[in-house]
Amino acid sequence: MSDAATRPTSLWADAEWRAVVAAFALNGMLFGAWAARVPAFKERFDLEPGTLGLLLLALAAGAIASFPLAGALSERWGAPKLTTLCAWAYAPALILLAFAPAPLALAVALFLFGAMHGAMDVAMNGWGAQVEKRTARSTMSVFHAMFSLGAGLGAASGFVAVRMGLAPELHFTAVAFVGGAIALSAMISVKRSEKPLPADGTSNPLVALPSGALFLVGIIAFAISMGEGAMADWSAVFLRVAANATEAQAALGYAAFSATMVLTRLGGGMLVERFGPVVTVRASAATAFIGLTTAIVGQEVPAILFGFALTGVGYAVVMPLVFSRAARDPDVPTGPAIASVATLGYGGMLLGPPVIGFIAQLTGMRLSFIALAGLAILAAFLAPKLKVED
Repeated sequence: MSDAATRPTSLWADAEWRAVVAAFALNGMLFGAWAARVPAFKERFDLEPGTLGLLLLALAAGAIASFPLAGALSERWGAPKLTTLCAWAYAPALILLAFAPAPLALAVALFLFGAMHGAMDVAMNGWGAQVEKRTARSTMSVFHAMFSLGAGLGAASGFVAVRMGLAPELHFTAVAFVGGAIALSAMISVKRSEKPLPADGTSNPLVALPSGALFLVGIIAFAISMGEGAMADWSAVFLRVAANATEAQAALGYAAFSATMVLTRLGGGMLVERFGPVVTVRASAATAFIGLTTAIVGQEVPAILFGFALTGVGYAVVMPLVFSRAARDPDVPTGPAIASVATLGYGGMLLGPPVIGFIAQLTGMRLSFIALAGLAILAAFLAPKLKVED
C-alpha cells in the first residue's frame, strides 16, 4: 500500500492523530495544574524563593534523568507504547504531589513527577513525528498547541479550585482522574504507524547527547524552554510579589500565557510555510523579548498579564520547529535525536524555575526575569540553525 493511500483526508478522522493530540493535551494539563498551585505549596511549607527553587530542581532532575532512557525505550518499544505507559504513571504522580507531608517528601514526589513528564514528552514527540510523516502534514505545531491548551486548562482548573476553596489534594485528584480517563480512552486501542525495533535489532546508545548541528538546535530549545519553565512555575508568584495579586488572580498568569500559545501554535504551520523557520523564529524571539519587558516594568495585574500573553505568542512556534528539525536529522534516529535535543530543551524548561528562584533570592522577582529576555535574544541569533537541510 502506498503512502498516499494511508494519508487521511481529514486529520480529525485519523484515530492515531487524535491519540497524539490527547497525549499532548494530557501532558500539558497535568503540568498546568501543578504550575497553578505552586503558590499554595509555597505558603503551605513557608518556602523562601531559594528553597522553592531547590525543590523545583528536583522536578528538573527527574525529567533530565528520564530523557535519554525515554529516547532509547522509544526506539525499542515504540513511541506509541511508551507514551501510553507514561500516561498511566504520570496522572497518579500529580496526586502524589498533593499528599506530600513535608518539603523532603515533596522533593521526592517532584522528582517522580518530573521523570514521568519528561519521559512522556520525549515519547509523544516521537509518536507525533511518526504521524506527521505518515500523514504528510505539517502538524507538529498543532500537537504542541494541544499541550498549551492542556496546560491552560490545567491552570484554569487551579483558578477554579482556589475560588471554590479546594485543597490541592482534591483538585489534583479530580484533574488526574478526569483528564487521564479522557486521554487514555483515545490513546489505547488505536492502529499505530510504527512498530518497535525487534528484540535482536541494533539498539541505540542509552545516553544520546546532541552534537554538531543538533547541539545548536538544542541551545535554541534551551533558551526558549528556560522561559517556558519559568512562566509555568513563577508567573503566579511573580504576580503575587510584583502586583500584590490575589491567589485567584495569580493563577491567571500561566493561563494567559498558555492561551496565546495555543492560538499562535494553531496557525504556526501557516506562518512557517509563508515566512520560513528562520524569519519566524527571529520574529517570535523579538515578540517574547517585548512581552517579558512589558511584564518586568508593569505595575498592575492587567499590564503584567498582557506581557505574559505576548510572551506566549513569542515562545509558541519555536519548540515545534525544534522537534521537527530533530526528527528529520539525517544522522541520528528519531527517538535518540528528539531525546538529545530534549535534554537541552526541556532540561532548560525545568531548570528555568530553580535558576529564576536563585536569581530572585539575590536581586528580586522583577529583575530575575531579565535573564529570560536575554535568552530570547540568543534564540534570535541562532535561528538559522533551525533550517532543515534536505
